[in-house]
Formats: sequence, C-alpha cells, structure tokens
Amino acid sequence: MVDYSPELEEAADRQQQIVTRAQLLAAGFDDMFLYRQTRRGLWQRVLPATYALFTGTLTDEQRRISAALYAGADAQVTGLAALSWYGFRYSPRTDDVQLIVPHHTRRKSSGHAVIARALALDAKARRTGLYPVCSPARAVVDAARDLRHLRPVRAIVAEAVQRSFTDLSALDKEIRRARRSRTALIRKAFSEVVAGTRSAPEAELRECLSDSPLLPEVLWNPRLLTADGRTLPTPDGYLAEAAVALEVDSQDYHFSPGDWARTLDRHNELSRLGVLILHFTPAQIRREPTRVRRTVEDAYASRRGLAAIVKVNARPSSKGGPGC
Repeated sequence: MVDYSPELEEAADRQQQIVTRAQLLAAGFDDMFLYRQTRRGLWQRVLPATYALFTGTLTDEQRRISAALYAGADAQVTGLAALSWYGFRYSPRTDDVQLIVPHHTRRKSSGHAVIARALALDAKARRTGLYPVCSPARAVVDAARDLRHLRPVRAIVAEAVQRSFTDLSALDKEIRRARRSRTALIRKAFSEVVAGTRSAPEAELRECLSDSPLLPEVLWNPRLLTADGRTLPTPDGYLAEAAVALEVDSQDYHFSPGDWARTLDRHNELSRLGVLILHFTPAQIRREPTRVRRTVEDAYASRRGLAAIVKVNARPSSKGGPGC
C-alpha cells in the first residue's frame, strides 16, 4: 500500500484522485515508481504528466480536472464540456474536454484534452474550485464552431436562451467576437431565435414553412390577447390572417398528466375563440416536411380571412415555451 504524504493526500482528495507528475515528485516519488504503479495496473496515466490514482473509467468531472491540470492554470474549459458542466440537456455528449489557453502557450492537445490558443480568454469565465469555466455564451459559440450539423447547434442555442443560461445580447457579442471563423451554423440558429423560435423543432418547422409560396409570415411565439385585453396562451406559431395556431408537441414537454392537462387547457382556451390549432411532432417535421407544409397551407387556404376573437400584441412575447 502506498503511503501518501499529507500534502499529496489533500491534493488528491481535492482533485478527485487526479494528480500531476509534479505533485507526485514533490511528495517524494520518482519516475520509476510512477512507471511501476501504472505498469502494475494500480494507477493510470490519463494524460501526459497526469495520473489517476485508481484504475477504471473517469467521470466527466475527472476528465475536466485532468484536462485542466494538464493544460495549465490559465486554461479555461469551454465548448461541449462547459455546457455539460452547466447542465445543458440537449447538447451532444463527448468525452473530449475543450479548453482555451493564452495564445503564447505552447501546450498541445493530447488524449481527451482538446486545446485551442485564443487571442483573448473569457473575461466572464466562472471560477470553480479547480478550473475556470467559460461563460455560457462563450461556451455555446465555441461548441457550435466545432459542430458540423445545424440541428445540434439549434438545440444548444435555443436551450441557452430558453433556460436563461444567457441572453441574446451576450450571444450576439460572442458571435461577433468570433467573426466569420466557422460561425455560419450558429449565425443561422441565432437568427432563428431572434425571429421568435424557442426550440430546435420550432426552428425546423419555421424552415419547413419558409419555402411555401402560399403562406404569409408566420408569427413565432406571439403574444395573443382577447378583445378586452386579456392575455391568451402563446402558441409556437400563428397565422393571424386565418387564425391558425401551430404547436410543436415535443415529448420532453408532455411527459406527465399535469403537462398534458395544461396542453388541453391551452388548446381549449384558443379553440373556443375560433382559433384552429395544428399539432406536429418533431419527428413529423423532420421526416415529412412536405406533408406538414401542405397541412398548414390547406388550413390557411380554407380559413383565410376568417375572423377570430383574438388580437396579436405588437410587442412579441419574451416567454413562449418550446411546445405547449
């Protein structure tokens, strides 16, 4: 059994049993002892000069700690690893830990530590006990720049705003900071959120309907009022000329009897005022976009000019959830 010094034991406990070579040497061990411990399967070398005092799979937090110890004190965790730390539900999962370091730093990527040199670190990074985590806005933009498909970018941008991790102003500032370097996807996703969509499926429905030569502009998450000014439920989309509401029914927001009851209440409240409500699932929007568009077009054509006892407030709603 290895006898650890009090200093090393304290560091290992604080760092979840992840330590650096420098810490081990300072505790009196030499490189040959480190080699023997890993060769015997008692420890494992998880990154250059970085060891786990156990065998087995690292947790997400242990991967972040080891990557930060390897990258150095100035490194900031960003990208998908930072979104995981914040608790994003819809960001892609990865074992890699993306970090940014000062531009003059010579440390290179290795193993699960993916390092990028930055001209400017994030001044709004949040400090944890062992490493700084970039602000949600910076982390979202850094993550999006490494993603290759629009759908996950839409998901993280919409979640960042919908769950109040950040706001449009902070996102816009970070997108401008990144300029045109691999920002096409996040620029598109950001423009959709600015237009009113509040989830990736809503953005996909918006894109599905945007090519229609028959439909007028769809209002996304509008604030609806009764004739006497009472606030009504906010649909995901609304065609004011035909009093047609569009709802994206995501299972994530309808998983309990209470959620289902609220959905019915919203439906009935709008229906009794003459609004036709069309419901679509994310799967339908993705797999059958032509059919979804035709359904909306037919409803609009059959009800165009039909009056409903509903007014659209000129000021868009700042709430409106991703599905009823």
